Amino acid sequence: VQLQASGGGLVQAGGSLRLSCAYSGRTFSNSAIGWFRQAPGKEREFVAGIRLSGTSTSYADSVKGRFTISRDNAKNTVYLQMDSLKPEDTAIYYCALDLAVRSISYNWKTYTSWGQGTLVTVSS
Repeated sequence: VQLQASGGGLVQAGGSLRLSCAYSGRTFSNSAIGWFRQAPGKEREFVAGIRLSGTSTSYADSVKGRFTISRDNAKNTVYLQMDSLKPEDTAIYYCALDLAVRSISYNWKTYTSWGQGTLVTVSS
């Protein structure tokens, strides 16, 4: 499975960005795609996840109410709508695939395929 993240950029605090993750290859109905981020000097952290079937989503507490994850199965694309951005959201954002899941994992080590990352910079 290949994933490609896009949509990052520079935005002022309070602004919005929408990230896209296009995926190709074999997936399953119980696969999930997660968004992670990594800021300089910090560990990679879970942001949001969505299963590729059904309605199950999950969010980190730090982004609940501000970020929305969604998918378009016809386009094999998962989106991360980021609103009310804060300087602390600045990071490289990655999307990743967990091929077969019972629940959406917050642990980046369970995800087996990764996109290349897209940089999000939020200025104050």
